[in-house]
Amino acid sequence: MRDFYDGKVDVLVATSVIEVGVDVPNSTAILIDGANRFGLAQLHQFRGRVGRGSQQSYCMLVADAASGDAEQRLQALEQSNDGFALAEKDLEIRGPGQFFGRQQSGLPELKLASLLDSQLLEMARDEAQRIFAADPLLQRPEHAALHEKVADFWQDAGDVS
Repeated sequence: MRDFYDGKVDVLVATSVIEVGVDVPNSTAILIDGANRFGLAQLHQFRGRVGRGSQQSYCMLVADAASGDAEQRLQALEQSNDGFALAEKDLEIRGPGQFFGRQQSGLPELKLASLLDSQLLEMARDEAQRIFAADPLLQRPEHAALHEKVADFWQDAGDVS
């Protein structure tokens, strides 16, 4: 690593640990073998290892055998350099997983707003705070359906320890 950083070695071959703490501004190319096996966030991190200097840089993705989801991830990476857009695309492709539990992907029981729709998220937060301030135990008749959904949600939560 030191020789690569110092420019004594022109090529560095590494495992995925390369994404952590490597800052060599004159690095201009990265080839990611088995790119279909990584998530969008990690691919975006890998890609960030090059192009920190003034020279043109390249990121090459080599897939073993891409599934539909992997193909979507690789295309998303090809089309965007925006980390927030990639996070949202990853959420769209994989789903957020469980709020409680061990499932790290898939569709949840809850409907989710776009991560980038701050106006809708603020409205939802404000309404939730208003309801909680007025009826924290959701005992009012107009909150009966919400009370039932919350109870069902927590019933399915189980022990997360």
